[in-house]
Amino acid sequence: MYQVSTLNALSLGYTRKVVSIEELLRHGDTGLGTFQDIDGEMIVIDGHCYRATDDGSVNEPPADFGVPFASVAKLEGIRHFDLQNVDSIDTLKTKLNLKIEEDFGLNSMHLVRIDAEFQKVHARSESARHTQHVELKELLKGNQKNFCFEKISGSIVCLYYPDYMQGINAAGWHFHFVSDDRTCGGHVFEIAFQKGFARHDKISHIEMQLPTEASFDTYSLTAASNKDIKQVEQGKK
Repeated sequence: MYQVSTLNALSLGYTRKVVSIEELLRHGDTGLGTFQDIDGEMIVIDGHCYRATDDGSVNEPPADFGVPFASVAKLEGIRHFDLQNVDSIDTLKTKLNLKIEEDFGLNSMHLVRIDAEFQKVHARSESARHTQHVELKELLKGNQKNFCFEKISGSIVCLYYPDYMQGINAAGWHFHFVSDDRTCGGHVFEIAFQKGFARHDKISHIEMQLPTEASFDTYSLTAASNKDIKQVEQGKK
């Protein structure tokens, strides 16, 4: 796993460029994150980096676009399996947890791609807000927009970090969606599908790129609120 900055830093408002998209894609072809100044939700898939905007539409930013936070890896799909009768995001999390428990993997990182015809995808994204030391929950107020896609073919990129790595990234599962035609997507907080095909890698190595500018060291990263992070992750206002 190649990790850009930390979730605690993002949560506390460090949203400056750490690496470019070009640099990010040297380290992985699948993953998720966000862009400089929280300018949309990132979906990395098939070696391309897509940006979901605040109306749910998707574009492919230029290679020098800034990335303040992301996680990517090269998805090999060592394991693959079908998923059926997923009626909610909680059901999906339970099914994926059972899969990683089969491999005694709850203390490892995991990357999963699910391709399906989705009955519904409730998602969100946001527009840029240039600032510093403003917490993520405040940045999203007024900038975050929710939307729903129905009867749509696409892919979900699923990222799992174990509990003890909370703060580096969000503990548990994190999901981003992009449609097959790469025209819409976002950060997922509710979902339903009848049958999907999953490719799964268990990951036991991490490389982290921290910000190098001096302002990064002005943040007290342990002050980040896990409660606020959870509320932002779940799309709750």
